[in-house]
Amino acid sequence: MSSPLLEKIITESGQPVNLCYQCRKCSAGCPMVDEFDFPPNMVMRMIQLGLEGELLRSRAIWMCVSCETCGTRCPNQIRIAPVMDVLRAECLKQGIEPADPTTVALHTSFIESIRQFGRVHEATMLLKYKFKSKKFTDDLDVGLKLFLKGKIPIMPKKSRNLSKIKEIFTKAGF
Repeated sequence: MSSPLLEKIITESGQPVNLCYQCRKCSAGCPMVDEFDFPPNMVMRMIQLGLEGELLRSRAIWMCVSCETCGTRCPNQIRIAPVMDVLRAECLKQGIEPADPTTVALHTSFIESIRQFGRVHEATMLLKYKFKSKKFTDDLDVGLKLFLKGKIPIMPKKSRNLSKIKEIFTKAGF
């Protein structure tokens, strides 16, 4: 018997989470595991058990950097990054207060920039992030140096395929 969460994750991520047998190779290789409240193998088990509330409130789903190390190590070829994407989207969809609002502010600012321009425009993304996170002066010195060196362009460049990118966001439910 499987949980509704397991079925949702398998369907939306395309990953066979039900095949995870807890070998922990994903967790052993994860470069961010020290930032997680639940290591990747535990996230897989929690999905199998249907522990949706705990997962959607966890730091783990927001700390995953989608490096794909877990998927390359998994004997069942389960890629956890797409699973984390589904969990993050579900957290936002349900309006659940995340465990780490600052990381969520960065994530949503990044996604909004891609949706708007078809690529990341750093200046716009950073402004949105600063207002969402309310961390107005953190890393101001680094930002100023990058701006003065021309690494943060003022004017955005839109992707030539912006309509296609917007179509992808629409299909994804964003």
